[in-house]
Amino acid sequence: MKTIKGPGIFLAQFISDQAPFDSLASICEWAGGLGYKGVQMPTLDSRFIDLKLAAESQTYADEVRGTVQAAGLEITELSTHLQGQLVAVNPVYDQLFDGFAPEAVRGNPAARQQWAVQQLKYAAQASQRLGLTAHATFSGALLWPYMYPWPQRPAGLVETGFDELARRWRPILDVFDECGVDVCYEVHAGEDLHDGVSYELFLEKVDQHPRACLLYDPSHFVLQCLDYLEYIDIYHERIRAFHVKDAEFNPNGRQGVYGGYQNWVDRAGRFRSLGDGQVDFNAIFSKLTQYDYPGWAVLEWECALKHPEDGAREGAPFIQNHIIRVTDKAFDDFAASGIDAARNKTLLGL
Repeated sequence: MKTIKGPGIFLAQFISDQAPFDSLASICEWAGGLGYKGVQMPTLDSRFIDLKLAAESQTYADEVRGTVQAAGLEITELSTHLQGQLVAVNPVYDQLFDGFAPEAVRGNPAARQQWAVQQLKYAAQASQRLGLTAHATFSGALLWPYMYPWPQRPAGLVETGFDELARRWRPILDVFDECGVDVCYEVHAGEDLHDGVSYELFLEKVDQHPRACLLYDPSHFVLQCLDYLEYIDIYHERIRAFHVKDAEFNPNGRQGVYGGYQNWVDRAGRFRSLGDGQVDFNAIFSKLTQYDYPGWAVLEWECALKHPEDGAREGAPFIQNHIIRVTDKAFDDFAASGIDAARNKTLLGL
């Protein structure tokens, strides 16, 4: 068995224009001071990493890694959540998602998609240069507006949507394969890959591609009322990244899963800081350890109530206290009989 690596922290929710959150060196020093051992790095802010340059220059990649290591940390994964979202966008969301892209491709969905695909390919190459083996991203969504449709979806719409999603992702997956890096889709509301069934549909369309893996985040499954523990039993061979994020679901007579258009603080399902929600992390860490999960446990802080710096400060010891240092011996070794192979045959009448 393997001991899960961690604690790590996803930097996306903490980056700002204020120190210490405005440069890679200072935010890593802050994270290290809280007890984190790794950082998951978003890739759209050039103050922290120039993704294209990291893909093309080993010298620059070494400099980025050196900056992180100077704070006593490692890079856990790179993240292209926002760029991955733009690989597949239903036209109804064009204006909303344009903000994720550079101005040069806004208002031009084809150019925006081409930019996003190239970003993912850069991420594969940059990950390889940084010595990483997993990458965090979103799948994007062509079908999400038809999730709970009225009128009913036309026949063949889902199949056509997944055919197209696979067509767009297959060449990206192949580049990641060439670079020896797993693509870890965060299964998430708003994405075409939002649960196990949709993930399996995608896998079928990409011929069970070995790099089409998973980022496991139980908080999204609490909000869907999905069994997040059995999910590990089913998909553990594909889980290569892990967001440690809490959530709660408290339905009442006025609202349930859909939330009634409420703000996060008023929704029945909402994200919480670690330990403040309903996720059974003892069981999650036990299952991931049992299945030899090879990666990092990374805090993704999102909470409708608590200040982010408090969530980050509490998150490092929370994760550390849940990481199971695996045993190198059986607990009942003290009662071993010392019988050898020859005696075993005698006991069996052989």
